[in-house]
Amino acid sequence: MIKALRRAGDRRRQSGGHHAWRFEPYAGSEVIALDCETTDLDPRQADLVAIAAVKVRDGRVLTSESLDLRLQRPDSLSSDSIRIHGLRGVDLLGGEALGDALNTLLDFIGNRPLVGWCIDYDVAVINRHLRPRTGFDLPNRTIDVCRLYARERRRAQPDVEPDLRFEAMSEALGVPVMGRHTALGDAVTTALMYLRLCRGQAASA
Repeated sequence: MIKALRRAGDRRRQSGGHHAWRFEPYAGSEVIALDCETTDLDPRQADLVAIAAVKVRDGRVLTSESLDLRLQRPDSLSSDSIRIHGLRGVDLLGGEALGDALNTLLDFIGNRPLVGWCIDYDVAVINRHLRPRTGFDLPNRTIDVCRLYARERRRAQPDVEPDLRFEAMSEALGVPVMGRHTALGDAVTTALMYLRLCRGQAASA
């Protein structure tokens, strides 16, 4: 409810402005698989280290139409987060400024739906940095592959709690893990899982 009210307020404020079209319903058939690498598991504190997105169209993951951004080193980069995503300070030399990266992301995704594994986390981190710069949160519809997978598995086996870990889901769906804990690799893997779920293959996994 709160999200819906905030989105409605954003829509009113952006009406007639440069970003107004982003709030219009998307009429096409593409979705965007999105993934971020960050410095913390708490979206209220996490800073962005890398952002990746890839287009999905007509049942295909279009790796040739993808976005893969490394950002400038945030002050919050720590050894704990480096152990997860493997991006050290030296790896972020020459990275994109945060504002530029967010603008590039907005241009790439347009008003298409966003697909992700635990997508609410990625969107929350992006929004925390996006709103102060633009005055709005991402208005895009979101699709969480975890929820899709859990729904299909519970329908097939109502007495078994589904394992929603990234690797467990990809294995159950017969999807190869493409560069785990790299933003683009995770985005591509998520896109492949989404396509398998759209074909109803979770129930037989």
